[in-house]
Amino acid sequence: MNTKVKIAGVEFKNPITVASGTFGSGMEYDELVDLNILGAVTTKGVASVPWAGNPTPRIAETYGGMMNAIGLQNPGIDTFIERDLPFLKTKDTKIIVNVCGKTVEDYVEVVERLGECDIDLLEINVSCPNVKEGGIAFGQNPNALLDITKAVKAKAKQPVIMKLSPNVTDITEMAKAAEAGGADALSLINTLTGMKIDVNKRTFAVANKTGGVSGPAIKPVAVRMVYQAANAVKLPIIGMGGCMCAEDALEFMMAGATAVAVGTANFNNPYATRDIINGMEDYMTRNNIEDINELIGCVR
Repeated sequence: MNTKVKIAGVEFKNPITVASGTFGSGMEYDELVDLNILGAVTTKGVASVPWAGNPTPRIAETYGGMMNAIGLQNPGIDTFIERDLPFLKTKDTKIIVNVCGKTVEDYVEVVERLGECDIDLLEINVSCPNVKEGGIAFGQNPNALLDITKAVKAKAKQPVIMKLSPNVTDITEMAKAAEAGGADALSLINTLTGMKIDVNKRTFAVANKTGGVSGPAIKPVAVRMVYQAANAVKLPIIGMGGCMCAEDALEFMMAGATAVAVGTANFNNPYATRDIINGMEDYMTRNNIEDINELIGCVR
C-alpha cells in the first residue's frame, strides 16, 4: 500500500499535515502525538519581527466550529530559527513554514532568512492585511496576489505554496493569479470572515469584532473551492477547512487535493491527525486501493 504523495517535488510519507496556527510548531503536541507519523508539520505564521496579536477575547465557539481573531501572534523569525526549527529537525517529517507579513518587503525578508534553513516548503499566508494598500488582504486582489507571488518566488530557495483566502468572489481567479506568479502549489481554504455577538453582554464575542471561522461548518465551502481550483490550475493543492475525520480528508483528495491539512480538529481531539491517517489506510485496505494517488481528483 502506497500512501506517499508529492507536493512540488517534495515527497510526504502520507497526505496529512496540520493547518498553520492550530499546532504551533509541534512542540505543544509532542507529548500527545508522534510527529513522525505526519506527512508534514506546517508551522504557525512566522513574521520578520515578533507580533503581539489582537486584544482579548480572541476566540469564540460557533455552531459547528469556532471563530478566532488571534492576529497571527508569533515570536518572530529569530526565535523560530533558534528554538522551533532545531526541535522540528529532530522529527522524521517534512517542514512547511508559514510566512506572514504586512508588506511585500516583510514577506521577502522572512523568505530570504529561511533560504538559509533546512526546511522543505514555504506557505505564504496572503490573508494578511496589506498595510500599504489600505488594509485589504493580499489574497483578495488578484493583482496584489500576482505581485507578492512573483516577489516571493524571486527570493525563495524552497518551493512556494500560496495559501488562498476564501473571502473572494471567484477562487479560480485567485488560483490563476498565484499560478501566473510562479507558485509551486496552493493551499486552501483559509478561514471565512465571520462575526458573533454576545446578546447578554450586548457586545462582540471577540474584541476584534470579526474573526476567522473554522471547523466542520465550513467544510462544504472548502471542498467546493478546492474542486474549483484544482480544475482551474495545474498546481498541486493542500486542501483544508473543517477536516475532522478520514472521510473528510478523502473527500478533499477526491475533489482534487494532493494533501490535506487538519486544523480545528486538533483542538477538540489532539489525536485527530493520527486517527485520520489510520482511517485513510483502513479505507484503502477495505476498497483494495494500492496507491492513494488514485484518489486525487477522481471526482469530475
